[in-house]
Amino acid sequence: MYKCRKEFNVAGPCLPDDHYMLDPLRGIGEDLMDLIRQKHYFVIHAARQSGKTTLLKQLTRDINAAGDCYAIYCSLEAIQGISEPERGIPAIVRTLASAFRDSGMPEGFAVGADYEDFTNVLRDSLSAYCKTLGKPLVVFFDEADCLSEGTLISFLRQLRAGYINRGDIPFVHSIALVGMRNLRDYRVQARGDSQTLGSASPFNIVTEAISLRNFTKEEIIELYTQHTAETGQAFEPRVADYAFEQTNGQPWLVNAVARECVEKIAKRDYTALVTRGMAEQAVHNIILARGTHVDSLLERLKEPRVRKIIQPLIIGEEVADKSDDDYMFTKDLGLIRDDRIYTEPSNPIYAELIFRTLTRKAQESIINAGAKYAPPNYIKDGKIDMNVLMRAFQEYWRENSEIWRERYETIIYEYSEAAAHLVIQAFLQRVVNGGGDVRREAVAGTRRVDLCVEYGGYKYPIELKILQNESSRAESLAQIRDYMDKFGSDAGWLVIFDRGTGKSWNDKIYMKDETVDGKRVTVVGC
Repeated sequence: MYKCRKEFNVAGPCLPDDHYMLDPLRGIGEDLMDLIRQKHYFVIHAARQSGKTTLLKQLTRDINAAGDCYAIYCSLEAIQGISEPERGIPAIVRTLASAFRDSGMPEGFAVGADYEDFTNVLRDSLSAYCKTLGKPLVVFFDEADCLSEGTLISFLRQLRAGYINRGDIPFVHSIALVGMRNLRDYRVQARGDSQTLGSASPFNIVTEAISLRNFTKEEIIELYTQHTAETGQAFEPRVADYAFEQTNGQPWLVNAVARECVEKIAKRDYTALVTRGMAEQAVHNIILARGTHVDSLLERLKEPRVRKIIQPLIIGEEVADKSDDDYMFTKDLGLIRDDRIYTEPSNPIYAELIFRTLTRKAQESIINAGAKYAPPNYIKDGKIDMNVLMRAFQEYWRENSEIWRERYETIIYEYSEAAAHLVIQAFLQRVVNGGGDVRREAVAGTRRVDLCVEYGGYKYPIELKILQNESSRAESLAQIRDYMDKFGSDAGWLVIFDRGTGKSWNDKIYMKDETVDGKRVTVVGC
């Protein structure tokens, strides 16, 4: 049998013989083992494709190898969508029975189970099985957050019944509920059920909720170095720096960047040095490709509870309280981060994908609008004439603003409050399509959005602002000045959207230059 060549994994759990991988238990294994030794029931939650299943399978192997307990991994993904407990609970028991059988565990689970008694069959089957085992049982329920409504309530109630009586009746020693969501969001899923949770809440048996962290820059270097040791192909030091900057260590993205460089760009030529330029191209390719993992994440933008958090972020407004269920849900999905003072997209790649997803229809419409918005009109001598570009946008916004507000209200996921910011970014996106770049800095709570258009080696800083009052104009000028300093630019553009209904378009549309600390700022009224 030939030996498989290792690769950077972007599909499913990592296998030690097949994939470059870090120790999935690094920094967390002993904490998990302590919870298991103390017979706790707990939650492990993290965004999709961040290593949960890889961790669980390794933990299962380690526990079984130690020999003090039996450990079983069971995915509940197949039960998704079965909300009726009379169907869902028997399906869980059968899935668990398959997991015991396939893993070579002792026989006897759910033999003679009474599936008609769906309110007790899971508890009774686990209890009867534990009586036959010579050592404690640990169960890892992966994709537990796929369960919903009546099935979720009955599942947790039966686990709770076994938990509180296990001093008298044998039951599972330790259980982990694993998924994208923290325990608090299980409660949100259950609210659609007509049953009241009451005082004997099925959620109060969980001791702790643990989240998995992203890779550090040092860990990215360690991962990429494994490929070098295996093949001899080296990475420029700047590659790991750039990968960390663009991914914030999100495991799937870290692997995807390396895989794109090695497999697609270098075409498996292991004598080729992996460069920063290759990594930049890899990020561009990942954004354009929008793989299955990315698409499933972006689908969440349609959900009202996610829109509630993402829309304010797009326009720089404050988001909900960080203890809010919807905020925590969006964070658990991996769409946002708040470890740097403000709430922002979790990494630059996701930020770009969010904006591209929400501006796609606007881009298509602008392209179809005709030649007067085509790039040659504003590109002169290899530079962008930003005033020409901004005047073109003013004209487009004046003619189409109401249409886009309506479309973003009724068609494009109900992002009407962010319509102005999204449409101008769709307008600027043509610069990217023409060989330039748009650097976006969307940060909640700053009351603005900063963009930097890059083309032909030149940088054009832009600040987007919704007019609140006249005093906010002075604040905006100071903000754009600071943003210009960041790029060493002597010119900047402040775009102010006036959403007031009492003004005519002739009053809203203007363009004038102001000087701030010796630098020119063009104020663009819209």
